[in-house]
Amino acid sequence: MIRRIIQIDEEKCNGCGLCANACHEGAIGMVNGKARLLRDDYCDGLGDCLPSCPTGAITFVEREAAAYDEQAVLARKEQKDKSAHPFSCPGSMSRTLEHPDVLETSVTTPAASHLSQWPVQIKLAPLSAPYFKDAHLLIAADCSAYAYGRFHQDFIRGKVTLIGCPKLDAIDYSEKLTEILRQNDIKAVTIVRMEVPCCGGLEVAAKKALQASGKFIPWQVVTLSIDGRILE
Repeated sequence: MIRRIIQIDEEKCNGCGLCANACHEGAIGMVNGKARLLRDDYCDGLGDCLPSCPTGAITFVEREAAAYDEQAVLARKEQKDKSAHPFSCPGSMSRTLEHPDVLETSVTTPAASHLSQWPVQIKLAPLSAPYFKDAHLLIAADCSAYAYGRFHQDFIRGKVTLIGCPKLDAIDYSEKLTEILRQNDIKAVTIVRMEVPCCGGLEVAAKKALQASGKFIPWQVVTLSIDGRILE
């Protein structure tokens, strides 16, 4: 049948993977570092992936394609959900962490941790927890703490921390972040990302969640260079 479907220009694709994360149906995957439409029958033609592409590599075309198979998509999602966490890891138990007051560290003294809760991975975090009450939420790319030397002192201190990598995690962060913002009294949000294009997915997910939460929550974005400088 002739229908509207996406087309990906591999010349323009920079391999960031944001479109694959944005495609809830699983029609897009990464092959040899480039986004590719894997199955015509998984593409609904609505184009949720289009606004996520930073290079404009995705467009609509009218061509011969298999009909959209909603049942197959739902079955895939159900299977994915079942296999995502086949067992419960004791290490993912929610807990609040406390640290004694410490003086500013020097080169010769150990750096103090300012992490206030566990777990920190977005995909493992609970939707609601006591430590979210009146919290300043830090949503950070997991590379950022390695690039920026004073990450605990300048970003984690005084905040509840959630980290993730949109290129490595095959989930849509925006849905879970939306529920965390809806179900808890979050006072402010800071998004810390790296300058690399694939990190844009974290910023996009956080902004979508802020908008979808229906709340007015002050927020800011901090971008770090790969050599550890604050760019904005």
